[in-house]
Amino acid sequence: MNARPQAVKERRVAAGDGPLLVNGGTIRLADLPLLPYDEYADRLLAEVAAGGRVATAFAAPGEQGLELFALLARDWQGVLVPLRTRIGDSFPSLTVACPQLHLFERELAEQYGVRPEGHPWFKPVRFHLPWQGGDPWGRPAGQHPVPGVMDYYQVTGDEVHEVAVGPVHAGVIEPGHFRFQCHGENVMHLEISLGYQHRGIERLLAGGPHPATPFQLEAAAGDTTIGHMSAYTQLLEGLSGAQAPPRAQAIRAIALELERLANHVGDIGALAGDVGFLPTASFCGRLRGDYLNFTAALCGSRFGRTLVRPGGVAFDLESVLADSLLQKLEPVMRDTRGALELFFDTPSVLARLEGVGKVTTADAELLGLVGPAGRGCGLVREVRLHHPADWWCERFDNVIFEETGDVFARANVRRREIADSLDFLRR
Repeated sequence: MNARPQAVKERRVAAGDGPLLVNGGTIRLADLPLLPYDEYADRLLAEVAAGGRVATAFAAPGEQGLELFALLARDWQGVLVPLRTRIGDSFPSLTVACPQLHLFERELAEQYGVRPEGHPWFKPVRFHLPWQGGDPWGRPAGQHPVPGVMDYYQVTGDEVHEVAVGPVHAGVIEPGHFRFQCHGENVMHLEISLGYQHRGIERLLAGGPHPATPFQLEAAAGDTTIGHMSAYTQLLEGLSGAQAPPRAQAIRAIALELERLANHVGDIGALAGDVGFLPTASFCGRLRGDYLNFTAALCGSRFGRTLVRPGGVAFDLESVLADSLLQKLEPVMRDTRGALELFFDTPSVLARLEGVGKVTTADAELLGLVGPAGRGCGLVREVRLHHPADWWCERFDNVIFEETGDVFARANVRRREIADSLDFLRR
C-alpha cells in the first residue's frame, strides 16, 4: 500500500504543555524545565498513550547529579516533545508501562551504574566498562565484563532444543551471539548478546566537536556513513543557525538514496542467502557494489566518507558526472529489477517468507517500531514526511507500507522503496 497523506506543513502547535521542537530545531537547556521524576513519568506515559513515540531517552551528568532526558515524537503533528528530570542511583523503571523504553533503560544502567528498579529484563546491552560509581549487576569494580557471559532465558520441555550461533559469523555481519530455543522449526525464543566490537564512540565524542569527530561518526556503522553524517551536520547547523545551500542539500539527498539502495539491495540479497536462493543472493551482492561505486564516483569513497560536512558538501556534482551516472544507472536498474523479480516470483522463496516472523500492528505500535520493520506492520512512519529537514521539506508525500507484518512484508517494503529511490535518482 501507499500513503499520500497531506504533508505536515503547519507545525506551530500550542505549547501549553511545555516546550516543543521541530527536527533540526534547538532549545536552550535553561528553558527546558527540570521536572520531578513522577511528573516526568506521567508526562511521558501520557504522550505515549496519546499516540506519541519515544524517539530517544538518554542521560548526561548535570551540576547536581545525573539528568535524564526523553524526546517524544508526535509524528502527525511534526513536532518533538523534550522532557527532563534528575535521577539518583536508582529510579522506577517505566518499561512495563512503556515497552519502548526497554533498551534505553538497560543502556542507562550500563553507562552510568544506575538501576531501573522493576525492569523486567535487566541485562547488559553492549558490556561497557563498569561505571566508577558502582555496577548495577554487582560485577567487580574495574573488571571488564565479557560479552555473552550472562544468564540466558531457556525454554524447557520434551523435544525443545537450543541452537547457539556466533559470535563469529560468515559474511559481513557484525559479531553477535544468538541463542535460539526451538521446537521443531518453531523458534520459541531468541536472545541476542552484542557488544563484541563496542568501541565507546559516544565517550570519544564528549566535549567535542573534535578534529576526529567527523571520521569517528563516519565509521560508527560502515553502511550508514551518509545517514550519520547528515544527522551530525544537521545538529551543528541547527546550533549555529547555519543552513546548507540548496545544491548541497540536493547532493546530500542523492547520497542518502544511494546509501538506501545499497542497503536495501544488500538486505534482500541476505534474505535470499538465508533461504538458500543463491541466484538473487549472488546478483544482489554484485548490485550492492554497483551502488557503492556510484557513491565513490561522487566523492572517491564507496561508503561516502568525506562527502557530507557542516555547511554543505565537500564535493560538487558537475553536469558531466551527473550525465555519466545517469547513463550507468540504466543497466544497474534493469539488473536490479531482474534480481528482485526472480526472488519474489519464485514459489519456494515465498513459502519461506509469507506468514513467517509475523509482528502485529498492535505489537509494532507498542514497541515503537520505525523504518521497514514498522512500515511492514502497517505503521505509516516516515521521517521524510513527518519530521522533514533540508531537501525533504515539502518534497515527500509517498509512504510505502505493508500490512501483513511478516518477513514478506518487510522485504516487499524494501523492494518498493528501491523502485522509489531509483525514480528519485533519475529525477
